[in-house]
Amino acid sequence: MTLPRAAESAPLVRHTLDASLRGLGVTSDVRADIALAVGEACANVIQHADDSREYEVRAQMDGTKVVVDVIDGGGSGDTTVWERGRGVLPISENGRGLQLMRAFTEELDITDRADRNGAIVHFEKSLAG
Repeated sequence: MTLPRAAESAPLVRHTLDASLRGLGVTSDVRADIALAVGEACANVIQHADDSREYEVRAQMDGTKVVVDVIDGGGSGDTTVWERGRGVLPISENGRGLQLMRAFTEELDITDRADRNGAIVHFEKSLAG
C-alpha cells in the first residue's frame, strides 16, 4: 500500500492488514502483535518523514511468518528519528515505540534506503506466536 503521510492512514494500515491476515487464518494474538508494531512504525513515519508526502507498507506471509516493511519516502535528516539503524522512536508510548516493536516481533531491522533519503523498518512475526 502507498499511503499519504497523514494521521488517518495509520489506522487504515492496521485495519487493512488485520482483515487480510484474519482472512488468511492468522490467530488474533499474532494479528494484535503485528498491528501494534505496524502502528508504531507508521506513526513514526507520519510524524518525522518531513520530506515526503507518502509512505509505503508491504506485507507478505510465507506460511510460517508474516514479513512487514514500512518504507518512508524521506526523512528530515534528524538522526534521532531512527538513529542510523539502531532506531529511536521519539513518539508514541512516551518514546517506547521501538521497545514495543522489539518485544512483539522478531527480526526487527531499521535501515537507510539505498536509493534515496528515508528508512525501511523491517520486521517479521512468526505465525506460531
